[in-house]
Amino acid sequence: MSDWQRDTRHLDTRHRLDTHHRLDVLGAVGAESARCGRSAVRAQRTVGTAQPQGTADGVTPAGADWLASAGPFPRSTLALWSARPTAPVVLPCGTAFDVINAPAVFGRRMLDRLWSEGPGSGPVAAHRGRMLLFAAPGTAHRLPAQLDWVGPAAKSGGRWSDVVPPLLCHGAGDAVTVPPVSPPPSGGETAGNGSRWLVAPDVRHPWLPGTEVMLWACVQAVRGDAPVAG
Repeated sequence: MSDWQRDTRHLDTRHRLDTHHRLDVLGAVGAESARCGRSAVRAQRTVGTAQPQGTADGVTPAGADWLASAGPFPRSTLALWSARPTAPVVLPCGTAFDVINAPAVFGRRMLDRLWSEGPGSGPVAAHRGRMLLFAAPGTAHRLPAQLDWVGPAAKSGGRWSDVVPPLLCHGAGDAVTVPPVSPPPSGGETAGNGSRWLVAPDVRHPWLPGTEVMLWACVQAVRGDAPVAG
């Protein structure tokens, strides 16, 4: 593998919602997706972001640079990947990204809705039967509170968290195992006990969904016609 080179290109297509209008948060997300979210998707596709319908290729040098920036010693992480590109690595959350860790079926439903009706997704990985959706820093702290909000879809006056399967929200102080930056050799077993990229990071500053977008994805997944699977 060639040495990882720092990519100074800046691609920041984040679109922030007005969190003060909490009562209309789902409508705001829908409007935001229609207005400008798809431009973020187009921008990501322009630089080659993998799409969930296909098999993701390996992480690009720019994407590896972004992942490594999450830790306190990015050069050491890049050196490890240069020597062992098929090795998974544990990285801290809360600085470069947060991670929403969902059951595989529900996480896939969220991902499908994000790409079919929403603004797209950030990097996404599968790990040990669960799906890791990378989100903007701070999302892990705020999403559980949003899910506890009494919403219109809770017919009996319950909370969104009553109908959404258990989510593990990894933020500041947490760490996650990220898949290898390169896929395993053809014909070999999936590296890292089933750890693989579904949407691999490929730019130095990828767009990451925030709390409102992740809440919207959870609600849309719950509203799907299939039963929620844990």
